[in-house]
Amino acid sequence: MDWTILTVLGFVWGGSFLGVELSLTGFGPITVAAGRVTIAAVILLIYAYAFGDGLPRLTSPQDRRIWLHCFGMALFTNALPFGLLSWGQLTVTSGFAGVSMAVVPLFVLPLSHFLVPGEHLNRLKIAGFLFGFGGVVLLIGGDTIFDGQPQTMLLLLAQMACVTASCCYAIGTIITRLCPPVSTVSYAACGLMLGSMMLIPVAIWAEGIPQSANSLAIAGVGYLALFPTAVATILLTILVRRAGPPFLSLVNYQVPVWAVLIGAIVLDEALPGHFLVALGIILVGLFISQSRSVTRSA
Repeated sequence: MDWTILTVLGFVWGGSFLGVELSLTGFGPITVAAGRVTIAAVILLIYAYAFGDGLPRLTSPQDRRIWLHCFGMALFTNALPFGLLSWGQLTVTSGFAGVSMAVVPLFVLPLSHFLVPGEHLNRLKIAGFLFGFGGVVLLIGGDTIFDGQPQTMLLLLAQMACVTASCCYAIGTIITRLCPPVSTVSYAACGLMLGSMMLIPVAIWAEGIPQSANSLAIAGVGYLALFPTAVATILLTILVRRAGPPFLSLVNYQVPVWAVLIGAIVLDEALPGHFLVALGIILVGLFISQSRSVTRSA
């Protein structure tokens, strides 16, 4: 059962980049992010109150700390990365965006070293980070290195937007780890609610209120809100309670693979060889960084 939930999570999150591509056929990138977060917030708020969690309280200093963490999570896990990815996918393929997400656990390593008590970089973690970062360089510069194609400024900015989104996710991960004890569903619902408050004004200011949209774009936003955002959060909660965070971390290996496969099969996206090589290097770096060194006393 745990492996089934893990596989479903990997597939759903990997398919989110397809959802963004579909949504962009009728909406602007910030509107896509705002619609996704707002609908998901409504769903999770209903779920949270239906099962007795509700929103975190605001009666004690610890409660206010929780809300501060919810604000940070809203900014770095919802508003910024969803907006950056949607804008980036105006130019890059969904496969590229998916592969860039493999970098999230690598960015977590140095952040944890400086911000999380008891988390320290060791030789394996440093080696894994450096090895995996080589994959990031290959991912961004592969077109120029192997195909001799000039790197346009727009393409470079779009690629950097996707990588920056992965860095935002890493920061959001640290914020979540440092949050005082709170219901996962309450925390996620609060973060999505605050994220929608951040995104809606920006979307209206930058792109206006949508006057019309095709059914494909509407379906794309609906999919993004329901499955990769709302349902995935509920599944994540179930899996963490059943199998624990270390088991959940295995999903990091699945998401980019599903994203590349779905992009190639459904959208018929070109799959440059350096994408696969970069993905392999990043995943090997991730594996090295998560390995435990075995020391033997003489």
